[in-house]
Amino acid sequence: MSDIKGKAIVLNMNNVSTDQIFPGQYVNLTDPNEIAEHVLEGADKSFKNRIKTGDILVAGNNFGCGSSREQAVITLKEAGFAAVIANSVGRIWYRNAINLGLPVLICEGFVNQVEEGDEIEVNLKEGIAKNSSKGTIAKGNAISDFVLNIFANGGIKPMMKSKILSK
Repeated sequence: MSDIKGKAIVLNMNNVSTDQIFPGQYVNLTDPNEIAEHVLEGADKSFKNRIKTGDILVAGNNFGCGSSREQAVITLKEAGFAAVIANSVGRIWYRNAINLGLPVLICEGFVNQVEEGDEIEVNLKEGIAKNSSKGTIAKGNAISDFVLNIFANGGIKPMMKSKILSK
């Protein structure tokens, strides 16, 4: 799982917190479909209407700052995002994304090279984001084989379950 293709959904904002990604008033929800209904509602109430399954979220600096709320990753996955590319991300949010199997590429400046709907290709292993619509390529942080394996398994829990059951 190192190549991902999709259309760009651009959120060119900095410091988008976990509370903006998934507002705290909904933390009692447990159904992933219900959680997805509130994706990025704190940043833009109409945001969910822009997303189609397989899209790639392209964001600014410090995306996912704030609390350790896992729903901030779950809502993005369940809303249909195949990956997130951001200039930088909050440390705890990033670890939650890995654990829950949401591919993230940190690629500074890419958000300024993309328009809504552009065709994007991501090579996680190489750390490359390509805007196929414009023919531009940006280099980000390559993802380790260990983390790629977590993504390929859909998260840390499914990966560990698979390892345990295969013994």
